[in-house]
This record gives sequence, C-alpha cells and structure tokens, in this order.
Amino acid sequence: MRLLVRERLFAIGDDYWIEDTEGRKLFLVDGKAMRLRDTFELKDAEGRVLVELRQKLVSLRGTMLIERGGEELAQIKRKRLSLLRNHYRVTLVDGTEMDVSGKILDREFAIEYDGELLAQISRRWLTIRDTYGIDVVREDADIALLIAVSICVIVLAEKE
Repeated sequence: MRLLVRERLFAIGDDYWIEDTEGRKLFLVDGKAMRLRDTFELKDAEGRVLVELRQKLVSLRGTMLIERGGEELAQIKRKRLSLLRNHYRVTLVDGTEMDVSGKILDREFAIEYDGELLAQISRRWLTIRDTYGIDVVREDADIALLIAVSICVIVLAEKE
C-alpha cells in the first residue's frame, strides 16, 4: 500500500491529509496548536481518532509516545550511538521493538521489525518538497501505527 503525506509548510496546528495514490483522503494528522509539547491525533476519514502522539515532557533524549484508546502503545527514542545515520528505536508495550533508520530529515528511512522491512518512507519518487510517500510493505501491518511512527521520528529529528 502506498500513501502520500502532504504536509503544509505554513499551517496553524500542523494539520494535513494522508492520501492513497488515487488521491482519496484516508487519514488526517491533526496537530494541536498552542501546547507545551508536540501533540497530534491521527484520524480516519470519518474523524475517528486512531492513535494519539505526544512528546514526553521530561526525558534526557527526545521521546514521543503513541497511545491508542487512552493507553500507551509505543515509545520512540533516538538510539544513543548512531553517528552516520539517524536511528530510532520503537518499543511497543508488549516489549517488542522496531528499528527506524535512514536520513530522517530528508524523509528517506525504513521501519523494520526483526530485520524485516515493514515500511519505506521516501521523497525519492516525488517532486513536491512538502510531500513524501509511505510504502507499507506488509499487508498485515498496523498502518496507523506505522504512520504514527513515521510522524514521531520526523518530529524528533527536526527538534535535534
């Protein structure tokens, strides 16, 4: 499944749509303005909240939390030793981990679980600067979670 993320460079609240390749709006990233920490809601096309993303207020390294239904689903942190590329670790509440690595600020990175590619995020095949693609490789993957992870690592990388 290929998705297009069309961020707006200048928008109050950081709201933007994620579309399929046919141009159908599938998900809304609803950024909450005027907050002490970065906070987003990922909603489906009908406006139902699928996951909430928020920056952890107190942490030594930047940390973002993903919640579903008011309960924590995952934490995203930058790996300590990653000199040449950006590396982030996604720790799910059940203890499993996903690895995110690549050129995060350039929107060129991969999300992997146990060495298997789950999603590829890329601007390579797009020409518009504020648009990038999320190519979900596994059909049984939690798409909302992969989108949330993508947004979180980009937010964390931009703050560093």
